[in-house]
Amino acid sequence: MRAERLFRVLGLTDPALVEEAMETRARQVEWKRWAALAACLALAVSLGFGWRVTGGFGGYGSGDSGGDSGSAGVSGDAPADGAPADPGESGGGGSGVEEGITFLSYAGPVLPLTTLEDPGPLAAEREVTWDFSPRANSHGETRQWGAEVTDAYVLRNDTGEDVTVTALYPFPGTFDSLPLVLPRITIEGEKTETALIAGPYSGGFQPTIGAETPDTMNLETLNSWEEYKALLEGGEYLAQALGEYPALDTPVTVYRFSDFAAPLEKYQAATQAVSFRLDESVTQVLTYGFNGCEWDEGFRRYSYFVPDGKRNEPDLKLLVILGEDIGPYTLQGFQDGGCNPGEEIEGVSCTVTRSETTLDAVLDQLCAYYQERYARSRAADQDNAFNVVPFEMYRGAAAELLSQYGVLSGAPMDRYMDGRLDDILAETMSHSRVLYLRFPVTVEAGGSVGLEVRFWKEPSFDYGCSGSENEGLQGYDLTTRLGSSLAFTRQRAALVNTENVEITGQNFGFDLPGGVTAVELDLEQEHYYLEARPIEE
Repeated sequence: MRAERLFRVLGLTDPALVEEAMETRARQVEWKRWAALAACLALAVSLGFGWRVTGGFGGYGSGDSGGDSGSAGVSGDAPADGAPADPGESGGGGSGVEEGITFLSYAGPVLPLTTLEDPGPLAAEREVTWDFSPRANSHGETRQWGAEVTDAYVLRNDTGEDVTVTALYPFPGTFDSLPLVLPRITIEGEKTETALIAGPYSGGFQPTIGAETPDTMNLETLNSWEEYKALLEGGEYLAQALGEYPALDTPVTVYRFSDFAAPLEKYQAATQAVSFRLDESVTQVLTYGFNGCEWDEGFRRYSYFVPDGKRNEPDLKLLVILGEDIGPYTLQGFQDGGCNPGEEIEGVSCTVTRSETTLDAVLDQLCAYYQERYARSRAADQDNAFNVVPFEMYRGAAAELLSQYGVLSGAPMDRYMDGRLDDILAETMSHSRVLYLRFPVTVEAGGSVGLEVRFWKEPSFDYGCSGSENEGLQGYDLTTRLGSSLAFTRQRAALVNTENVEITGQNFGFDLPGGVTAVELDLEQEHYYLEARPIEE
């Protein structure tokens, strides 16, 4: 039942609820389940809770490396060249594998323009061009990595009345990658204003590598165009993208930890732990800024490394209680994040402030805090994604993730069931999703309108040192009609500035040695792919 009175800001706090934390004797518990941070993780605070697993080294192998597929290439850490192409598949471009290589990192296809409404009498022509010039991406690398794509359309209206539609241009990406991959749209050569729309996380979850029982700890991004087809066909994904973000007006109790003190000169990983009992049937706990958690039935202990002003760790520490409040708590200092018996220390203290508010208000505060930290973490030459992603979109997407896959879903994924809001906020930025640019188009009676969509397209690839025979190859593909409401009468594809690449596999029909760099596409064929290898000078 909703509370009759809701506090919308955390500042409405009764001074009587401010408590100066005192060091107390830690509660003795016989642990039935253990999930404490190892002491050695004191040197890796930014990794979060000790049991967070992403799979592989640095996330590779998990299907999501904390960015979208191919983020290693975006950052300049592209895969190294590998073995030469199979005999007969270089130069002119053999057929390769019938449906193309399944790369370890899949960047997603070039998707066709669509409209929000029924386009009615409009007919469409399309031509997609890949420009393989070096320095195509914003990093200005001298080698060829990725391609500049021009997805051009002509919309025709053969009727006697003007037709106005709301166009939607879909493209795979992440919030983090938007400064690099955001399309630029012109209509009849003039730049047009667009509105950004973000779909939810487009992937799923998979078991931890080597897990004896199935779990949903790891992310699993889309790995093929068929998976994009399953995502976008039917319209449910677009409907969610166009819908409202969830409202989180649930009343919560918040414990904020501040004014930290500890003998950090002696214990560099000095840790503060807070312990309490709760009824798990009526109470849920969300955290922000905590590094470890241990629990037994009806008992919890959360801990964090005392901020020293040097580690890349938030100084904002919150326990957010949903449902009935927790019971009395105790605070205890430890030498490090292991919080092991016998390693208690004196001199660790903080101030705990209790307040009542709503989860919406908490999320507002945390998203703003994360946005500031994100901006400070950017180097002078790095793009800030929040210059492109509106705050309300980011905040709404975080609420969406928490509601769809987190503890508010009723059946949370293992990855988020511990209630760490740090993970929700960070992975909202790095989750792969389909985004849309929305803009109006008017085609006069008996006329036509030309529009162009230009963007840098990352390739699909296999990670360097993966041992794959496909290291060094770059994959590109497109779909001819997936998710589009337009009636296409013609589609073409073209390649330009191909001096630095050789085609190793395709189903387009290009023949670079023979001078065939533009081809007609079969409108009945849903998917086309191209695999290329840069030619080293």
